[in-house]
Amino acid sequence: MSDMKLTVKVWRQKNNATPGKFETYQVMANEHMSFLEMMDVLNEQLVHEKHQPVAFEHDCREGICGACSMVINGQAHGPLQATTTCQLHMRHFKDGDTITVEPFRAKAFPVIKDLVVDRSALDRVIQSGGFISVNTGQAVDGNSIPIEKDAAVKAFDAATCIGCGACVAACPNGSAMLFTSAKISHLGLLPQGKIEHKNRTLKMVAQMDKEGFGFCSNIGACSAECPKEISLENIARMNRSFIGASLTTGKPE
Repeated sequence: MSDMKLTVKVWRQKNNATPGKFETYQVMANEHMSFLEMMDVLNEQLVHEKHQPVAFEHDCREGICGACSMVINGQAHGPLQATTTCQLHMRHFKDGDTITVEPFRAKAFPVIKDLVVDRSALDRVIQSGGFISVNTGQAVDGNSIPIEKDAAVKAFDAATCIGCGACVAACPNGSAMLFTSAKISHLGLLPQGKIEHKNRTLKMVAQMDKEGFGFCSNIGACSAECPKEISLENIARMNRSFIGASLTTGKPE
């Protein structure tokens, strides 16, 4: 087991109304730890020294829930492509490294404490139109509605979005276009979701703008930093849907 001594600079902030600052700590870790386990070691050290531990979000620690939102050395979720923070291991760092850890920064993601931000704006975007109307009753057989393979594959790829917000943190404009377009594509590509597709697109885009997310300028950092590698193709698809819905439907119902 290879141990390493690290200098970890962590953003500390009591709440959104209080100015924050970086504080520097020395941490002993080993290459087999995940990044969150290294943060656990730091917190154990702080508690032992009777200091406030660093607040950070986590849940599944399996790369599924999207809770582990940290910017590590300037990159959302860290330097490894297609990886959440909880899946990042310390073997990708070396002894003596200085690691800077800060929260996702965006107007729509106010800081709650330290590395924890309020990402409920993403939930409200989904709530505005992320549903389909179906008849209740006995479950329909899974193969009763034929779905074209290409559409099914694209819908499944869009559905892999875990709503972590890395796309927002990576975008210099703080845009949520990749997230919103993935949710719209997920439902709109399937036959069950086509009936409400136009109205859903208008509602979700309107809510996205209301939440204060920035505009997309086609930089592509969102897809590059996305741990699930959601394609920019979804943004193009959403833009086409939005223009078409605006011309034929008008305001969302």
